[in-house]
Amino acid sequence: MSFSPILIVWGEPNSIFSEIFINSIKKYKNKKPLVLIGSKKLFLKQAKKLKIKINPTSLNVVKQNLVGIKKDKINLIEVEYKFNNAFEKISNKSNKFISNCFSIAFNILKTKKTSGLINGPISKKFFLKNRYQGITEYLSKKFNISDNFAMIIYDKKISVSPITTHLPIDKVKKNLTTKRIVAKTLLVNNFYKKTLLKSPKIAICGLNPHCENFFIKHSEEKKIIEPAIKILKKKVFIRGPFPADTIFLENNRKKFDIIIGMYHDQVLAPIKTISEFSSINITIGLPFLRLSPDHGPNYKMVGKNKSNPQSLLNSIKFLDKIN
Repeated sequence: MSFSPILIVWGEPNSIFSEIFINSIKKYKNKKPLVLIGSKKLFLKQAKKLKIKINPTSLNVVKQNLVGIKKDKINLIEVEYKFNNAFEKISNKSNKFISNCFSIAFNILKTKKTSGLINGPISKKFFLKNRYQGITEYLSKKFNISDNFAMIIYDKKISVSPITTHLPIDKVKKNLTTKRIVAKTLLVNNFYKKTLLKSPKIAICGLNPHCENFFIKHSEEKKIIEPAIKILKKKVFIRGPFPADTIFLENNRKKFDIIIGMYHDQVLAPIKTISEFSSINITIGLPFLRLSPDHGPNYKMVGKNKSNPQSLLNSIKFLDKIN
């Protein structure tokens, strides 16, 4: 192999994945080969249902040792999945298939012969079953990483990273510490320096409206966030804390590369409004780079061939340019 392949785990089989994958590779001028981990039979069945022409000879089935992969083919590692219809209702039925796809990917990733991992959309309700807050946490657990990881929603113009990820809002405050803010911000900074080859300009949000809490003497900004910023200023370019309701204004956000928030929706709602389908989800702190399109299975659009593939395409392009 002249180039490190990009691994792609199918994810939920009853989702928009096959549609956005096929429409992505039509636009991908690949330098690196792609290796899809999934079901060939399902792939062809869904393509037919979507009325997308796929030549079966364009699929190059390879074994898990990746011998024989080709740049000009859709390389596929076969994983068994029994189905009756091309698209079915999302349920627990697909859990074993998804788990098997990930297990194969993990074994390959341990060889360090790939550029990274992209996973398709996954139903948190059925696959994670409240055992994990999200796929970020699922992957971290599988590689025995306790808290030294972070989520970045990446876009060329502006990116974001929440200190706490998939937590109910009433648990956010309890999980914010100066130590955690410092550790995750340093992870973000190191990712930019090592992977993107630049020292990022970082903005950090407060927790309370206007970075104030009128009902207590010492707010979280004073007790937790400002002490973290003081420590971080010795090591990185960081400013804040900023109120989240104004930092995303164009004249404010254009001064920074990434905005770090205290909780999920504080920064993900604005970035998804700004970037729509162009941003990608990146997990940092793992032994490999993990990316995914920044949306879920989108069951309402399944089988219609109308979904925007840009986020998946951007994920592939991102890994194509690094390593």
